[in-house]
Amino acid sequence: MSSTILHVSGPPASQPIGNEAAVDSGEDKNPFLVAMGERVRALRARRGMTRKAVALAADVSERHLANLEYGTGNVSILVLLQVAGALQCALAELIGDVTTSSPEWLMIREMLERRDEATLQKVRVAVGELLGTGGGNRARSPRVALVGLRGAGKSTLGQMLAGDLGYPFVELSREIEKFAGCSVAEIQALYGVNAYRRYERRALEEAIQIYPEAVIATPGGLVSDPATFNQLLAHCTTVWLQASAQDHMQRVVAQGDMRPMAGSREAMDDLKGILAGRAAFYSKAQLRIDTSAQGLAETFALLREAVRRALELEI
Repeated sequence: MSSTILHVSGPPASQPIGNEAAVDSGEDKNPFLVAMGERVRALRARRGMTRKAVALAADVSERHLANLEYGTGNVSILVLLQVAGALQCALAELIGDVTTSSPEWLMIREMLERRDEATLQKVRVAVGELLGTGGGNRARSPRVALVGLRGAGKSTLGQMLAGDLGYPFVELSREIEKFAGCSVAEIQALYGVNAYRRYERRALEEAIQIYPEAVIATPGGLVSDPATFNQLLAHCTTVWLQASAQDHMQRVVAQGDMRPMAGSREAMDDLKGILAGRAAFYSKAQLRIDTSAQGLAETFALLREAVRRALELEI
């Protein structure tokens, strides 16, 4: 692979770069690039490789590698992949992912690599129990949390289920708005998605503390925050209300609300992409009900029976 894909600024051509001295362009260095260069040098030292050996193995010039090591080159992702391959490490280790920040992290990564999903889930649950941070999928919790994309029926079915069980019904989006003092749309517009996720986690934590028994309708994007989703799995009996993309779209339109797809010419493709991206997380729920397969009454009967069985209540 050619090294010309690395776009760098560096020392004059006459300046030697084959030694270990810092190569400096004379310009202010970006802290991220400097830190990445330090990691490359540290990894090279750990492997006992000279710069020339790494450059040959990575198929890049020594000058380009020197610029990378001293933070003066804005290296392309393809060259980073080549250097990572030469150093026999993950790309994340060059970039500085937290899971590469210490020997213990690296050994844990090595243990978990290439494990199947079932094994990783067991590890996640065990770690959550060890640290007391949740993450397990607690059976028979009298807090029932409904997850799924907008239009799955969480509000409608949630209220019906809460009435049947005699539990409070908690619409988590409304609780988020109470904390923020404004609508969900205004939170995201004024303060951004990160602020919204903080309100979301706070609302869930308070609901868990207040309600020993409840039916909770969660926002569709809650699974986007792993820490919040861990809390949900640890403290609730979870149900994924699943529906086809067409039903999701029709139900949201019927509510007179197109905000999730506002301004998109490819609304259905966008919706399918969101569903595909979140399905692996939604599938961590204990129970799954397809709300597209039958009418409302039949769907509620299936949900009622599944939840009552999980809670060991009379059907």
